[in-house]
Amino acid sequence: MHGRMKSAEKEEIMRQFQQKEIDILVSTTVIEVGIDVPNAVIMTILNAERFGLSALHQLRGRVGRGNSASFCFLISKTQNESSKQRLKIMEATQDGFVIAEEDLKMRNAGEIFGLRQSGLSDLRFINLLHDVKTIKLVRDECMAYLRKYQGKILLPALKEDIFQKFKDSVQKD
Repeated sequence: MHGRMKSAEKEEIMRQFQQKEIDILVSTTVIEVGIDVPNAVIMTILNAERFGLSALHQLRGRVGRGNSASFCFLISKTQNESSKQRLKIMEATQDGFVIAEEDLKMRNAGEIFGLRQSGLSDLRFINLLHDVKTIKLVRDECMAYLRKYQGKILLPALKEDIFQKFKDSVQKD
């Protein structure tokens, strides 16, 4: 099955697979999301080194949805250390949060508000992995500010609040 097939054709193939009229389904990553077939218990991903951690996690999540034991085989001939590390992460855990955190460590955050999804972050004073408490504090303070001023933009008041709350770590100009 592949993405260039018509929806009706893909739906018919999936119906046949669910009804066990088809025992083996060969597919592209078109099955990455939205497929729920409890009797799918084995998946083999060829050239697994070509996929990112999130794609591998999504694909692996297509098997093991029923009561039977399931297996996902990641096949790769890569000698690339980064690719090997990704595959080792997939072998070590099924926890999506752990996988996402490891992915962030490997690729870096990229642009928070841009299009670049990897590389150096455009954040200068905070690290998404290590400063979770600070990020939550800032979010909570922003929400409190918005509630207090009911969404009105009062920049001088905001600036003064920041200086009052963080006077030990913020320099006033």
